[in-house]
Amino acid sequence: MDYDRIKEAAEKYRPDMVRFLRDMISHPSESCDEKAVVACIKAEMEKLEFDRVEVDGLGNIIGWMGEGDKIIAIDSHIDTVGIGNIENWDADPYKGYETDELIYGRGGSDQEGGMASAVYGAKIMKDLGLIPEGYKVMIVGSVQEEDCDGMCWQYIYNKDGIVPEFVISTEPTDGGIYRGHRGRMEIRVDVKGISCHGSAPERGDNAIYKMADILADVRSLNENGCGPDEEIKGLMKMLEPEFNPDHYEDARFLGRGTCTVSQIFYTSPSRCAVADSCAISIDRRMTAGETWDSCLEEIRQLPSCVKYGDDVRVSMYMYDRPSWTGEVY
Repeated sequence: MDYDRIKEAAEKYRPDMVRFLRDMISHPSESCDEKAVVACIKAEMEKLEFDRVEVDGLGNIIGWMGEGDKIIAIDSHIDTVGIGNIENWDADPYKGYETDELIYGRGGSDQEGGMASAVYGAKIMKDLGLIPEGYKVMIVGSVQEEDCDGMCWQYIYNKDGIVPEFVISTEPTDGGIYRGHRGRMEIRVDVKGISCHGSAPERGDNAIYKMADILADVRSLNENGCGPDEEIKGLMKMLEPEFNPDHYEDARFLGRGTCTVSQIFYTSPSRCAVADSCAISIDRRMTAGETWDSCLEEIRQLPSCVKYGDDVRVSMYMYDRPSWTGEVY
């Protein structure tokens, strides 16, 4: 393979790639609102004479180069998180401010920059005859990843019936080549209490106080070691053959799992009453040997959750927001 020719072609397309990325950034594209950026990408693919361009039922934009039966897929999610407080930005996040070194804007790195690279990478592969015989290249701009990462590709596999031989994700790695990453799930913990007037809190059962105990245990689960003196064995235990005999080597490669509390909610009749419920969201990153069932059970078996018994409910979040096409998957 002639890498000099590839670099030369990439340099030739540099102005077009910069313009394309800035065009994508200019379209706000939070999860479930990607319609405008999909249209932008579709137009670019058609201009570059992709062999086929389509939008599936969920709203993923898919472009094809080549005619083989086997598929090499390159994925970039094209939805972004919001911008938060715009006053915290140094420049308009939807203008794609450009310097000699960077393009500044929401989605520039995560992950519309990857989309620009993938689209023009496929064009260069076609121009230089680099698509292997018997293969075709599938460029995917996937939707709703920030809301429910993984669902977009589950839809492509289950509903579109597309099964690539190999998938490259353009998630930013600072130029590194990574061959795996941890899994992720979102866990919710609900605690029940009994409200009463705040002047006599002993008459009630404060759900926030119960949750405070659970919060401490969740923190210990993430931070503790796994020695014999630890009542709560930390998540690093999955790196040890004693706790993870079949997968500890893969877990050491991927890194230990983690958990952190990302949101907290409560209900109370007023600010002068005892809280009658409290809930938290836990962002759980999973390593080899962990499953969603095992992660839920791990929380249920925390000492505080056992202590409060039926007043505690541990569950996995379910996702049912309609995509920009109206599809619910």
